[in-house]
Amino acid sequence: MLTNNSGKRLIKYVPDYVLFDLETTGISCKTDEVVEISALKVENGLVVDEFSTLVNPGIPIPYYASEVNGITDDMVADAPGFVTVLAEFAAFAGDEILVGHNINTFDMKFIQRDAEKYFGKVFGNDYIDTLVLARAYLPELSHHTLSDLARYYHISTKGAHRALNDCKMNQRIFESLKEEMEDPAKAVKKCPKCGNLLKKRNGKFGEFYGCMSYPDCKYTENI
Repeated sequence: MLTNNSGKRLIKYVPDYVLFDLETTGISCKTDEVVEISALKVENGLVVDEFSTLVNPGIPIPYYASEVNGITDDMVADAPGFVTVLAEFAAFAGDEILVGHNINTFDMKFIQRDAEKYFGKVFGNDYIDTLVLARAYLPELSHHTLSDLARYYHISTKGAHRALNDCKMNQRIFESLKEEMEDPAKAVKKCPKCGNLLKKRNGKFGEFYGCMSYPDCKYTENI
């Protein structure tokens, strides 16, 4: 939903959500543009609807981006612009919690930038980043990319780096992470002030727990 205030990042499992993914011309939310967006609407852990479209970015797609996602200038030549697509995505998502992989530092920045640019609003939906969850609940893994997690849970990675395929992979990963989050042996410490995760840090006087929302939240806890 488009509103005046951005939503909050949540650290939990929810059964109802909209999981989404973007493909872009590059990694900079200052200079790059969206070329594809896909989303799955999930109720009680099951996919009930999907949204997917290519996007004409209005700029040439660099060769290195096409090498990753397979999307070319010819493919998006007749696709709608993001001003149209973003409004459609906002209607599809409604006020549901958004879920995605690495969306805290990537996808949310793109959709918030363009929502403000086109509509003078931002997405007020709270959101969950599966990368944050995976790092917290699967610390034994050396890497936590979407493909790494798919292989860990024996989920096919066929078609990776196209938005809809990545959504389908990540939806299964999120549902699998639910089991990790419900395992008492894998309980993690959460900040009592903001609800984000606490992380062990080294300070002048030794180890302590610090909130991962720092500097927005400066809560600390002695070990």
